[in-house]
Amino acid sequence: MKVFEANITNQVSDFLNDNLKKIASFQKANQKMYDAFGIIHFFDNDEEFETLKEVLSITNNVVEEHDRAEYGDFQTNSDLANKVTLHLASKNISPEVVIEPTCGKGNFIIASFRNFKNIKNIFGVEIYKPYVWETKFSIVDFFLSNPNANKPEISIVHCNVFDFDFKAIAKKHSTNDILVIGNPPWVTNSKLGSLNSTNLPKKTNFKNHSGLDAMTGKGNFDIAEFISLTMIETFQNMKGNLLLLVKNSVIKNIVFDQNKNRYKISTIEKHCIDSKKEFNVSVEAGLFYCKLNSNPTFDCTEFNFHNNQKSELKFGWLNGKFVSNFDTYIHTKEIDGECPFVWRQGLKHDCSTVMELDKVNGYYVNGLNEEIKLEDGLVYGILKSSDLKNTVIKQTRKFTIVTQKKVGQETKYIKTEYPKIYQYLTQHQANFDARKSSIYNNKPLFSIFGIGDYSFKPFKVAISGLYKTFHFTLILPQDNKSVMLDDTCYLIGFDKIEFAVYALILLNSNTTVQFLQSVTFLDAKRTFTKDVLMRIDLLELAKQIDKADLQSELETLNEKYKFNLTLDLWDSFISEMTPVNDRQLTMFG
Repeated sequence: MKVFEANITNQVSDFLNDNLKKIASFQKANQKMYDAFGIIHFFDNDEEFETLKEVLSITNNVVEEHDRAEYGDFQTNSDLANKVTLHLASKNISPEVVIEPTCGKGNFIIASFRNFKNIKNIFGVEIYKPYVWETKFSIVDFFLSNPNANKPEISIVHCNVFDFDFKAIAKKHSTNDILVIGNPPWVTNSKLGSLNSTNLPKKTNFKNHSGLDAMTGKGNFDIAEFISLTMIETFQNMKGNLLLLVKNSVIKNIVFDQNKNRYKISTIEKHCIDSKKEFNVSVEAGLFYCKLNSNPTFDCTEFNFHNNQKSELKFGWLNGKFVSNFDTYIHTKEIDGECPFVWRQGLKHDCSTVMELDKVNGYYVNGLNEEIKLEDGLVYGILKSSDLKNTVIKQTRKFTIVTQKKVGQETKYIKTEYPKIYQYLTQHQANFDARKSSIYNNKPLFSIFGIGDYSFKPFKVAISGLYKTFHFTLILPQDNKSVMLDDTCYLIGFDKIEFAVYALILLNSNTTVQFLQSVTFLDAKRTFTKDVLMRIDLLELAKQIDKADLQSELETLNEKYKFNLTLDLWDSFISEMTPVNDRQLTMFG
């Protein structure tokens, strides 16, 4: 049976029918519910009270439950909530105050009643009114079934979590042992914004990203991360603990930012759960736990929640470096420095149906299946992440129009120098105007990003940012023109093929693979980023490599790809990577 779109048991329905039907006002009904169950303000007004009595008098009230998964709403089932609170109880955690910032249907609150015996106050906040009612009904059902259980004072508030005053709780209960527990929404601010949700924090660049980062993705954050950091910041000075069920990426971000935030939390743990089993979603998630009001720590120990006997690994900050596996990192930490070559992201245009082309029978064919004749001058081969499977690539399956040689370059020249391309692009102006990213605002017609001198280097070494393969690819020119990569790829460019091949050998070495495995997170949206790749100190790596191994790898590449390369330029390659000051010291030393 459902009331106010919320599940209600027959036991609760019967109790409310029997005890409230003769009560005249919602204030008296609230007093009755407080005396019986400790719930403050069970009804907000007389209308709710009268509606409930009317609905309860009608049997078999069935209402279809809305699917709220698009809002990141994955309710914690009772069994998992019970296991989580039992786990905390096994750590001798026994809170006096329990706070759930997004309490949903109330399963963590009910589990807290079962497994914590010293609770004096419960605070639950929830924006979705049917869940507020279901939580209240579940509380009534629990105490009807367990009449001798401890009854704390309970406040279940219908409110946007970002508007609720948690600081008032911290102030009022400053001497109590608290527990912040829950399962915040698994969704980003931009996703909720696109759904016109009101459950959003005030517009703010809360991580203080600047310029392009704030506009192109880093300004988009996980709602659960915002809530988690708000809870930590609010309650860090109180005795107690925090445990929130969030995506693994949120846990990683919190530990990463702890080096800057230095919140008073310690004993940071991540307990991985089986999201497919618990929520039927393919999302990597876990329990983020920390102890409050303690000296800050900057690492996290990882466990499997379903087999919690021993830790699997430790990640976080080690000697000023952020690493994903302490144990493996120590074997390759010497090459953790700064790459002498600048890693770049590939080309970004956000207009693939127009800008990306196939070549069929002398024609270019776009994503709209239009056949077109274009001048070849601005058309280049392009590779995507899925193309970077082989060690060496000489040909591309796709082509793209490159309208600029550097970001912001005026594009009026296309009209006179490449009239067919200009006519084609103009015919599809609406597609360019529909691009949503603000980076294109007030820029020349048909603008692109991720373009510069490096894009036109003839020889490139690249890696996919999306795939989990620790393998680098050498990209050769096609038809005497540089090959482009899209913005899911990262690259370094060279004028000499020898330098590119030397870099390829170093980057595909076992040392580099082991290093990258110790500083990347496989569940990240992008396994590799510019920040990660810039940590590979190729100069240090070059100093470590055995010349015989280098020669052997070079001969293998020569034989397989019909190269005729030698190590004659190796010293020049080393010199190219050596900082200018160090070169001068060598010259005059």
